[in-house]
Amino acid sequence: MPYMIDGHNLIPAIGLRLDDPNDEAQLIALLRRFSARTGKPVTVYFDRRAHGASQPPDAGGLTIRFVSHPSTADAAIRQHLARLRSQAPNWTVVTSDREVQNQARLAGARVLSAPAFAHRMQTLGQAGSAAEKPEAQLTAAELAELEREFTRRRSGQ
Repeated sequence: MPYMIDGHNLIPAIGLRLDDPNDEAQLIALLRRFSARTGKPVTVYFDRRAHGASQPPDAGGLTIRFVSHPSTADAAIRQHLARLRSQAPNWTVVTSDREVQNQARLAGARVLSAPAFAHRMQTLGQAGSAAEKPEAQLTAAELAELEREFTRRRSGQ
């Protein structure tokens, strides 16, 4: 079952700080690891893509979406659910936003709060086993693109 995640809801739930300029990059690395270990695809939405910044590369079972103003991650998740139609019950939506949770339930998707998903990630990280898939490794090109994206975001370009 794939996951659709509100990234800025999850960041504080896993112990990162929203005011850290590298919070999204840190979450992306954790979600890549989670996707690799579970074999589950993950789509993460973030608010406020920096003006003119390129989209970070999707890789390792992780799709990354920065939503441009005036839209929001919540709106993008609702739109994604609407596009899924009859496939929505195959997804788990991770958000702490009540309105998005309600819409996900109405679409038939499973819902997890950000703290519940953070606990799942933590449990998986502590319960490593030989049967787990290896961690997804970024290629040099993927790492360079992520670094360029977050440097641009930090400088406000």
